[in-house]
Amino acid sequence: MARTKKVGITGRFGARYGRKAKRVVKSIEENMKKKHVCPRCDRPAVKRMAAGIWKCNKCGVVFTGGAYVPETPMVKTASRNIKRVVGGD
Repeated sequence: MARTKKVGITGRFGARYGRKAKRVVKSIEENMKKKHVCPRCDRPAVKRMAAGIWKCNKCGVVFTGGAYVPETPMVKTASRNIKRVVGGD
């Protein structure tokens, strides 16, 4: 199954589903499949095991997160607000 530069990972859909839907899926899946930074060892080695389950290939820590990214924007906002209120690091 050939992929082109333009459609990338969504080449498997062929001529179906339309351009806009495929662009959204492409951005989500490319972000999901890249290596993310581990919250424990700070290395870019975190991969998705299943929906919401992430594992670091370096230190072996398994943790939960978002379905497509390990740390969702709401988690970032909530942790920033908690640190501000509590006065943590």
